[in-house]
Amino acid sequence: MDIATLRKTAREALKGYCRVCPVCDGRLCAGEAPGMGGMGTGSAFGVNLEALRAWRLNMRTLHGVKTADTGLTLFGRRLSMPILAAPMTGVAYNMGGRLSEAEFIRRIIDGAAAAGTMGASGDGADPAMFDSGLAAIAAREGHGIPFIKPRSQEAVMTMLSRAGQAGAAAVGMDVDGAGLAVMALKGQPVSPKTPDELADCASATPLPFIVKGVMTPDEAEIAFAAGAAAIVVSNHGGRVLDHTPGAAEVLPAIARAVAGKGVILADGGVRSGADVLKYLALGADAVLVGRPLVVGAFGGGAEGVTMLLEKMRAELAAAMLLTGTATVTDVSPRILSPRT
Repeated sequence: MDIATLRKTAREALKGYCRVCPVCDGRLCAGEAPGMGGMGTGSAFGVNLEALRAWRLNMRTLHGVKTADTGLTLFGRRLSMPILAAPMTGVAYNMGGRLSEAEFIRRIIDGAAAAGTMGASGDGADPAMFDSGLAAIAAREGHGIPFIKPRSQEAVMTMLSRAGQAGAAAVGMDVDGAGLAVMALKGQPVSPKTPDELADCASATPLPFIVKGVMTPDEAEIAFAAGAAAIVVSNHGGRVLDHTPGAAEVLPAIARAVAGKGVILADGGVRSGADVLKYLALGADAVLVGRPLVVGAFGGGAEGVTMLLEKMRAELAAAMLLTGTATVTDVSPRILSPRT
């Protein structure tokens, strides 16, 4: 299997839901949510890519870096790359339903594991979404991260316990899902969390607790003060609120505000290893990748997911060598220049 074949297969399997565009930038699918597009005008989807394009990599080849180490330890697991699969659900109404929730998340979790990294699973109105993610993670001896929607405190506590029983490496809450109308329509409302509620969630699990959907320095500080081990700087792929800034726009200020307080992850618009390196230079410890891995899962199964992740890892390693970057745990902001 090659990339061209993978994309061709995915285009047919996702027909009517994802066009598998040459550049996945949200232009043709704007407003298609449910679907694979961004909310409303699609601005918050496209701006993630624009925010990354605003930075250039400074090429340097007169230095002593002969090899690039892309490995790191995250939540007690040794990973081959700082690239994880983002939590994704809603196969039936977002991706066309040619795979079940269980088969889709198995492909994501297994494909990520085969590439030497981790995948995340999600939550939604159908209990099969969270359940199948936990099953896939448990089958990989806990090598994955389940994310929970900001449900009622009682529901969250139960799900946190189940994540622990599955042996997950960490557990997260995508607070950026607070406005998802489909949850309320299905009788499972979600809403923002107060700092006290967030602290109760973090203290209710022995697992590292991740808060996903942080887009301002003050909320990053709130998350860590509440006991989070990590945050994800993310606008939910542009799928919950139109007209937000891109993750790469807000990341530097967030990273400065909470430096040393915990792990900083970022997601939004990652399409290559060079994008990964930009996020690391802007202050992230690792990134999450979403839509490209949907193409991998539908186009080539777990092998397709592995192929795309390994391609990004190879691109990251090449970009590191050409910027004088030896390890992903020590990336200098000096490798970046703003686009003029």
